[in-house]
Amino acid sequence: MSEIKKFMYVNRKAPYGTVYALESLEVVLIGAAFDQNVSLAFLDDGVFQLLKGQDTKGIGMKNFSPTYSALGDYDVTQIYVERESLEERGLTLDDLLPLKYEDEDDDWAEKDSIRLVNREELAGLMEDQDVMLNF
Repeated sequence: MSEIKKFMYVNRKAPYGTVYALESLEVVLIGAAFDQNVSLAFLDDGVFQLLKGQDTKGIGMKNFSPTYSALGDYDVTQIYVERESLEERGLTLDDLLPLKYEDEDDDWAEKDSIRLVNREELAGLMEDQDVMLNF
């Protein structure tokens, strides 16, 4: 049996204009399919990736933000958003997609996947990972 490692995918870029956000999302889904302990962190302009109501018609790109709602189906339930990054951009938790998962250990209760953490907490979480991939 292979060892389960902790993978954190760190998202620092805005969702469009580069391939980083979409590439990160695709890699997360692949990693989760291999039964690894996967978490995501959103900081800096990466917090815009989780913004509700994204409209990409004007830039001619596909809006891939609805895919984030599938993360819970892949057991990706640890999504950390840095509080300071949200505040610096004039955003709150209410501006973000309502990402949920069903907790099989709690009679399939629906729970929030997004956890708001401060910089110090996020740094501690990063130190606890086996592998970190930055996008």
